[in-house]
Amino acid sequence: RKMLPKLQYDAVVAAVAEVAEKADPKPPAIPTELPETLDDATLEALHQVLFNIHVLEGELICPDTGRKFGIKQGIPNMILHEDEI
Repeated sequence: RKMLPKLQYDAVVAAVAEVAEKADPKPPAIPTELPETLDDATLEALHQVLFNIHVLEGELICPDTGRKFGIKQGIPNMILHEDEI
């Protein structure tokens, strides 16, 4: 519960929506806005989304620069090229 105010909750909602298209099994539904009071079902869904979804293949995209970092076998490659240092 202490961690939730520190989250960019809208980014979590967007990420869950994007992952849900390809995930098997589908992630649990979470509210589009963080409720002020959380019931056990919502807390369990948030826990599942935040800690039990693992991206094995794909990419991370930096929201500031748009740079893409590939993910292979669950490991993101975040090494910068020489011209980016």
